[in-house]
Amino acid sequence: MQNYHITKSKNGTGWDLKKEGGDRATLKAETKVEIVKETSTLLQAKGGSVKIHKENGQIQEERTYPRSADPKKSPG
Repeated sequence: MQNYHITKSKNGTGWDLKKEGGDRATLKAETKVEIVKETSTLLQAKGGSVKIHKENGQIQEERTYPRSADPKKSPG
């Protein structure tokens, strides 16, 4: 499963979705709401885990796509 991060753009004018360890953004959007929505659409078919960061860089939440692949829901 691929891991991704949503972070504030380096230039501070929007938000980026980047594959963990990657330099280039997979997706870009002006607002956090837009990038989360676009990420959800992209990863529903592809699968993956995304960490959504706050503007200060701290992790706000983590989501797994598709939801059925979320390891927290597995027994044990």
